[in-house]
Parts: sequence; C-alpha cells; structure tokens
Amino acid sequence: MTFDEGGSEFMNDDQVIPPLAQHIVKVVTSMMTQIQPRLVDAAVARQHGERDNRRHKDNFLSDFDLWMHDHYKERLAKVIPSFVYASEEAEPQIVGVESDPDLCVLVDPLDTSELAVRGLHGYTHVMVYSRSSKRPIIAVVGDIYHHVRFYLAARHDDGVDRAYMITADNRQYTLDRPSDARLPGTLLTSYSMRPDERFLPIARQTRLLDALSLPTHDGKKPGRIGVDFGSVSLCHVAAGFTDATVEIAKGFAIWDLAPGHYILHAAGGTTIDLNGRPITLDYSLNTLSQINETMDGRQKFIAAGNAVLAMDIQRLIDV
Repeated sequence: MTFDEGGSEFMNDDQVIPPLAQHIVKVVTSMMTQIQPRLVDAAVARQHGERDNRRHKDNFLSDFDLWMHDHYKERLAKVIPSFVYASEEAEPQIVGVESDPDLCVLVDPLDTSELAVRGLHGYTHVMVYSRSSKRPIIAVVGDIYHHVRFYLAARHDDGVDRAYMITADNRQYTLDRPSDARLPGTLLTSYSMRPDERFLPIARQTRLLDALSLPTHDGKKPGRIGVDFGSVSLCHVAAGFTDATVEIAKGFAIWDLAPGHYILHAAGGTTIDLNGRPITLDYSLNTLSQINETMDGRQKFIAAGNAVLAMDIQRLIDV
C-alpha cells in the first residue's frame, strides 16, 4: 500500500483519502520538512529559543512554536477559503471572507516542544472540525523525528470515518485493528514527565500497577508502563503499538486530546472518562466564545484498543 512521492493521490485498496485531507497532509508535510533541521540545529547548539508563555504560563514556548503558528495560518488559508483558526498559541480568529465559517481548524503547532528543541520528540497536530456536524472530519498528527510520519483520520463520502498511518518511505497502512489485549499483559502509557503533576499520581495507582505486574497464563510478566505524549499517545493505541494510554491527573487540553481521539475513534478504539462514560466527538466548537471556553478546559481520560480493557483500567484507578 503506497502513495506516489509527490503526494498527489493517497490510496488504500479501493479507498481514496478525501481531497481536503490530502491537502492538510501536504501542509503538515511542508511544515515538518522545514522545521526538522531547524530543531536539530537548535538542539546541537543548545539554543532552544525559549519565550515567555503568557497564555499558558506552565508550558514551554519557543520561537519555533510561534513560527509554526504563523505559517500554519498562512498555508491553511490556501486550501480552506474560510475557517476559524483555533491555535494553542493565540486567541481563536476567523480567517477568510466568511463571517461565520462552518470549519474550525484546531492546531497545536509543536507538541512536546521542550523535547523537540532537544532533538528528542516533536509532534504537530491539525484537526478540521465541522461546526454544523458537531464533529471532526479530518485529523492529522505528524511525527517530526520518527519513521512513522503521519497518523490521520478522515470522514469519507459514505459517512464512515477511516484512519491511516503513513511512513517516511511512503508506505500507507489502514488502522482498523487496535489492540485486543487484556490486563495484566498490557503496555500502558501516560504523559508522566512532570514529576509532581503527572508522575506521582500514576505512581500512587497501586491497584493498577499491581494488576500490570501480575503474571499471565504462561507465567511471564509482560505488563509494562511507559511514557507517551499528547495526541500521538492515542495514535499509538490506534496503530496497535500500545494497548492503552491514560491521563488521570491534570487532564489534556483539547488540542492535545481531540486529534488523537478522533484517529483512535476512526480506528475502532475506545476513549472514556474516569467515570467510564464515552467521550463524545462533539467538542462544543460553535461560537468563538464557546471555542475559547473549550480551549481553556481539560479532559481526563482512558484510551484503549478495546472497550473491555478501558473499563478494566477504569475500575482500578483511584481518583
């Protein structure tokens, strides 16, 4: 399963990725191609370009985040005539000639930017949301440093959401077989890098950690807990690379959760809140004031390759 190097037509068996999704992938491709060498240069020179983050004072902000924010707006305007631009780095604004456009484009220009400027991990998120349909129609999560370059989902003309993965050598894979793992033989991840806010709450989950540590029927102990980041953590579940990911402490902002949530949904996975309720794809991105309110909120969640595993994890979490 391949697509041509120019990216003019994306194919998977008899399914063609919708044209707007193709254009979004091209925009993300261009951004990643330009930013990767600049980030590596910054890492080697230890010139991380850190800026004072007035919008999110606890988050790392660099010159690279702001550069990508500006250039995303310019390039998206060339493929979407009018839209609400909802970037992590600025207040939502209307781009184009329409006063009340249907599409809202949610962007996290550079996720895990404090690691990206060190040459370790870097991701970029773009999600296109239809305000009239109250749901996403396209999501692209780009991986700047790894062989897997894109995870994406799109709503097709037949009304079906489908998820894909594209590698650096132009191989395309359909994501429709997330993990069927059960406890205890589970690879579970979380964003646990912040010691007090996120690592300690996970470390205190003794019932969950004990369950992960139990042997399976063959006497081995395959259960593992690892670190992952933002939307890409749900994409890894969608691809079957991991079995589940959780955020039980601070919660993810919408630009970190929503793109991966939609991709995992399209792949057939499960995302629930800590009470076991499914998390809806309706993110309330209606008026500008609602978009502002939604972007200020946070969501705790459990995302898994299958509903049984998600509920098993939910029953073991103490909050």
